[in-house]
Amino acid sequence: MATRLLAGAVSALYLITPGLCAAEGDEAADVLAGLRPEHPRIMLTDERLAELKARAAEDSPLRRYVDDVLTAANGLLEADELRHVLPDGIRLLSVSRACLSRVSTLALAYRWTSNERYLSAALRDLRSVCAFKDWNPDHFLDTAEMTHAVAIGYDWLYAALDDETRQILRAAILHLGLEPGLRGYRGEKYSFPRAENNWNQVCNSGLTVGALAVADTDPDVAREIIACAIASLPTAMRHYAPDGAWMEGPGYWDYATSYICYGIAALDSALGRDLGTSEYPGLADSGYFPIYGAGPTGCYLSYADAGMMSRATPKACLFFLAGKFGRPEFADAEHAILRDQTASAFHVVWYQPPSGQTFERDLDRLFRGPVEVAFLRSAWGDPSALWVGAKAGYNQVPHGHLDLGNFELDALGVRWAIDLGADDYNLPGYWSGREDGQRWTYYRLNSQSHNVCTIDGNNQLVNARAQIVRWQSRPESGAVVIDLTNAYAHVERAMRGVQLLRREGAILIQDEFTLAGPRNLVWGMTTRAEITVDDDGSARLAQDGQQLRVRVLEPAGAGFEEGSAQRDRPEAENKGFRRLLLPLRNATGDQRIALLFVPVTADAQGEPRLTIVPLADWSGDAANDPQPPRA
Repeated sequence: MATRLLAGAVSALYLITPGLCAAEGDEAADVLAGLRPEHPRIMLTDERLAELKARAAEDSPLRRYVDDVLTAANGLLEADELRHVLPDGIRLLSVSRACLSRVSTLALAYRWTSNERYLSAALRDLRSVCAFKDWNPDHFLDTAEMTHAVAIGYDWLYAALDDETRQILRAAILHLGLEPGLRGYRGEKYSFPRAENNWNQVCNSGLTVGALAVADTDPDVAREIIACAIASLPTAMRHYAPDGAWMEGPGYWDYATSYICYGIAALDSALGRDLGTSEYPGLADSGYFPIYGAGPTGCYLSYADAGMMSRATPKACLFFLAGKFGRPEFADAEHAILRDQTASAFHVVWYQPPSGQTFERDLDRLFRGPVEVAFLRSAWGDPSALWVGAKAGYNQVPHGHLDLGNFELDALGVRWAIDLGADDYNLPGYWSGREDGQRWTYYRLNSQSHNVCTIDGNNQLVNARAQIVRWQSRPESGAVVIDLTNAYAHVERAMRGVQLLRREGAILIQDEFTLAGPRNLVWGMTTRAEITVDDDGSARLAQDGQQLRVRVLEPAGAGFEEGSAQRDRPEAENKGFRRLLLPLRNATGDQRIALLFVPVTADAQGEPRLTIVPLADWSGDAANDPQPPRA
């Protein structure tokens, strides 16, 4: 039976069935209406190139970014040929990404300089991948990325290509990219049109770019591809609502958001309109997610198979989002990242100049959505500032771990509380996420490695959900409370509170459980720091010449222990990582664990003395104007 997929505010609605994507309504009658007849039409038009060249004469950041691209292009002139056959365990995906990076770099370098060596190198790579027997449609990300890469080369270099080369590239886009895509959209094979995760944006946008590249010669194929892509997108794009966070964490935010930007930008430049693809709730605000999600160390709150201590890296999509939605602060944040990192071709294509403005940023930010996350900090622009991020959500989210309530913490320029990140995607059963799935036997993915509490040594429940129920941001403090009751067996109630005390210069983590019967309740945190347990049961963490003291405020008499996070192969070994543990053995009924994290500094005035109050008395509401907790 046909399923209607609504695109929110999207102006044109489509009906997607297993065999057809049919446009409805006058405006949607021809998705190719307004198609720019000439090449290049995808993002880097001749007009855009001329504009960039004129600006570069007076814009030093742009000149430096162009120099970055030319330097990278010079390094690709003698690069090895791209090959389809790879060592076991390596997907073609690595080749498609290399192809996109190479082709966009070399094609921009050629069009900027007219140096034929760049053209020859780009054609070397394009001819290689167009001679592949396939673009691995069984793992359709590979196909979509390669379609995108070849379409960019075909379109950007069109004027320099002879007819034979144009035909080779166009045939590959059609037969290796768009035709498998149509089989997916028609329900004959491949599941990407129904994906809710990053596959959706990558596959739909990659195919859209390919369709627009050949829309003048093969309009029927292009129409069907674009209509089906527009119909499929709401399945994933709804997850940006309402605040722009992405359920799969910061790494997959970059991947998914970069691709939806490719798709929107291609529609804008080729058609003069984006068919409503920019109108999904949350997308306009999405650039705030990586800005707030990185602590003063530059490391993100890592979740959903993100890399361990993954750092803020260049994201050209922030330039696009800045220009598309009139958010110069996004571009300014990207310029800051690029001060000591390398720009890509798309940084040039989507270039936005520094605004010269000063933007006030909140100290605390809550991102609602399928996986709610909260970020609290003591200051911006201070590499030693306090910062803590915490997450709710659901354990069955794509790429998810059993980590509801997980937090990470920065102080004194050090990441103290760490998420170990993903393990090897090729481990047996890595994607078996059912209740008894092998995925949950791997240490990095289960609860034992995360900064959460465990009960009787068990993982959180695989199908559990958690939500933020209280939230506050005031000059003196920021705080969040997460209801974790659904995450644990044998509990009547489980809550976690996280509070950053700006005046006191400390962070409070407070957990409350009502246990059903005697249980072994263990509070745990992973760290790279050396751990020293003092006689009073508190702990001192030492790392990179800095110290952090962790004091047990409740329960009285409890003390820390040290554990190891190391594992044997084939899992990641986690060498040098430790576990800070606070065990409550044979605990029953109501239990509260309140821990205070205090940076040790030369001018410290002594540790703050706090009156601990129940989380139920922390004022504030996640949906309304909050009041500060009385800690």
